[in-house]
Amino acid sequence: MSIEQLIKQCKQQDLKSQEQLYRLFSGKLFAVCLKYSRNYHEAEDNLQDAFLIIFDKIAQFKGKGSFEGWLKRIVINTALQRYRKGPQVFEIIHEENIEEPEIEIDEEEFSLKFLLEIIQELPDRYRMVFNLYALDGFSHKEIAEMMQISVGTSKSNLARARQILKEKIAEKKSMNSVTRFVK
Repeated sequence: MSIEQLIKQCKQQDLKSQEQLYRLFSGKLFAVCLKYSRNYHEAEDNLQDAFLIIFDKIAQFKGKGSFEGWLKRIVINTALQRYRKGPQVFEIIHEENIEEPEIEIDEEEFSLKFLLEIIQELPDRYRMVFNLYALDGFSHKEIAEMMQISVGTSKSNLARARQILKEKIAEKKSMNSVTRFVK
């Protein structure tokens, strides 16, 4: 069955088609959930909530644009909505010339697993802004609207996330140098 046929059947609330759609996209969408969730359990909850919304709103998908992009947007919005409902720590941010640190990564020295782990360890807001901007390509204006923060706060949070990541990478580099020296 083609994606178009599957979508059509899901619009008619066919349970087998919904299950097939879930099986087809749940892996990719769970990876998105992990990026925007505090932990594995919250990512599972976000995926479940997102699929409930997807099945409820699938009639709104008119076939314009990427279906996978539409699904991803629902997943991201679901995670952001959960984040906004949680306790918020607001910081006063002055929109000055925010310097974004350069991060140089030797791909042979750092595994993807390590990089994903340090991104996951970022404080919630920093992780969300970093993922939206650096990994998913949203603008600061879009991020500000989605997270209900100012553009300056988005820029500041991104700069702080990059600084933390740079420090963790530098720390790992120095540990690798010590390990090589000791050997």
